Amino acid sequence: MTVAISLVMAFWAVSFLFVITPGVDWAYAISAGLRGRVLPAVAGMLSGHCVATLIVAAGVGGVLVKIPYALLTLTLMGAAYLLWLGFNMLLKPSLPAQGKSHDDSGWMAWAIKGLCVSGLNPKVLLLFLALLPQFTDVSAAWPVWAQIVALGLIHGFSCGVVYLAVGYGAGEVLASRPAAAINVSRISGAAMIVIAVVLAAERLFI
Repeated sequence: MTVAISLVMAFWAVSFLFVITPGVDWAYAISAGLRGRVLPAVAGMLSGHCVATLIVAAGVGGVLVKIPYALLTLTLMGAAYLLWLGFNMLLKPSLPAQGKSHDDSGWMAWAIKGLCVSGLNPKVLLLFLALLPQFTDVSAAWPVWAQIVALGLIHGFSCGVVYLAVGYGAGEVLASRPAAAINVSRISGAAMIVIAVVLAAERLFI
């Protein structure tokens, strides 16, 4: 039991460092916060992390990385989506929601975008493939797949707390600063574009 708890705590520490590092998820949470759509955006992103967890738990991820061009295709799809999202944020920067007004996009639209942001990010799948199995114990009472699911849920909880804080924090801090909100939105869009280019370049030229 002591070993299991130490493994979980070690995983949580590594996972939390990953979560608090600004990236695509942060950029999307900030954009959602400015539009008053934090909950659906975060729900969508968490769904993407859950999908990645289930893929690893089912052993599909290990098979996927062995299929020629499968990971390359996934990476290019994800990079293309991030480019599209990033350019949209640059051309149409988010403005703070006024009062009870929200972005005219529906709840589901923001959730689906969030799912794509995390679900099409090959870094998430690769992180899970490299990270989750390292913190499992084959001699434990739980099967390895169940341990992976449990660790994935812990990671998802940390993601939820941080992304909600980032989204709502951005909305509150920038609510009365439309000029700053536009700049932050454009910076987030530019970050998405840079990450997309780096992701594609890593797979194509490295």
